Amino acid sequence: MKKGDIVESLEITGYGTEGKAIGRIDNFVIFVENAVPGDFADVQLYHKKKNFAEARVVNLVKPSPYRSVPFCEHFGVCGGCKWQHLSYEKQLHFKQQQVVDSFERIGHLEFPEISAILPSKATTFYRNKLEFTFSNRAWLTKNDFLEKQTELPALGFHVPQRFDKVLDIHTCYLQDEISNSIRKEIRHYCIQNKLTFFDLKEQHGMMRNLIIRNSSTGEWMVIVVFHVIELELRNNLLNHIIDKFPFINSLQYVINTKKNDTIFDLPVEIFYGKNYILEKMENLTFRISAKSFYQTNSIQAYELYKIAKEFAGLTGKEKVYDLYTGTGTIANFISSASSDVYGIDYIEDAIQDARQNARDNKLTNLTFFAGDIKDVLKDDFINKTGKPDVIITDPPRAGMHNEVIISILKASPERIVYISCNPATQARDLQLMMEQYRIEKIKPVDMFPHTSHVENVVLMVKR
Repeated sequence: MKKGDIVESLEITGYGTEGKAIGRIDNFVIFVENAVPGDFADVQLYHKKKNFAEARVVNLVKPSPYRSVPFCEHFGVCGGCKWQHLSYEKQLHFKQQQVVDSFERIGHLEFPEISAILPSKATTFYRNKLEFTFSNRAWLTKNDFLEKQTELPALGFHVPQRFDKVLDIHTCYLQDEISNSIRKEIRHYCIQNKLTFFDLKEQHGMMRNLIIRNSSTGEWMVIVVFHVIELELRNNLLNHIIDKFPFINSLQYVINTKKNDTIFDLPVEIFYGKNYILEKMENLTFRISAKSFYQTNSIQAYELYKIAKEFAGLTGKEKVYDLYTGTGTIANFISSASSDVYGIDYIEDAIQDARQNARDNKLTNLTFFAGDIKDVLKDDFINKTGKPDVIITDPPRAGMHNEVIISILKASPERIVYISCNPATQARDLQLMMEQYRIEKIKPVDMFPHTSHVENVVLMVKR
């Protein structure tokens, strides 16, 4: 087989890495875009390697019984919500299977039966944060060509695997409809007032990114990222946003002249309101600032933390380390059931929020440290704070650094609760701890419907 060939009536048998549908010819794997397990389809290869190929469906011979009608007009082009065409029941099935496959094939782990995945209570409008990109040249769809539109500005999402291509988004079903209203109004104002959209290749233009955050308490934060300082134009836009959306609690801006979109190393300036919004969980409140990490599905985050707290088996006497604590949400959540909690995170702004959250919630048994966890979690730290009874760790997708794992093993807590958004790296990390610990409980949680992503909570106990 070679690039351009059509494979007729390929049976789609399952999902592979990153939620891509797969079919096989003997032992040769073909990853197929927008296909569903159970489909039979004619597919055309567009990328060919020695052991695998990538293809797209050119003719659906026999649709899978698990197929669902996508509800978003951008499905198949936008990089998000890639499983809209799969029934939600089957999404949960394949996410659970992803955990099993990771633990068996990557970690080669011994583990008990995995508890049934916890479904998300909401499958649309469930996110509390979205980031959009301005582009002076939108990614053109077939409809754009039919309407003879060739030069369109965009405010939307990057097309998969194309840093320089942005799809202009009309309606997004991930965040409350207010988010759509804010984004559309800003786009309209910028076009009407000739504010230049960013050129991602040539690196020029005024308007660069837009971040919209909201909370379950009904508060909204808008962060506009500019590439250049045009004082009058900037102020006119920001004043317009407040005039149109007076309910916004926090309007901030960033000047980013770098070649990447990250703002963690840049100052964030307040234009209107406060520099945070408030989130609430049970009787606790949390300040969320522009750079703070907070689980992007607020409702499901509460369910996730309840599972973590249950797995930790806290009686009120335990000393707990909360690694990758972010704004201290887990630390705050478990504080009433712990003797002392020590949170560590590498983002200074997040730790400042965590400390403020503890003060706001009148919690006196929480202490937070800012710094790279592999550098903070050393022998002197353990000697100073005392040996932990429980460690809760919630690292980013890449998992934990080997030195962090070594330090955890040295600390030797009775229980480790490992929360992960990537079962593959989680399985890798757990394998390194299996000599001293055994896996006692596993509970997947669906935080992101219509995607292949799954959150997974594991309890490990000392052998």
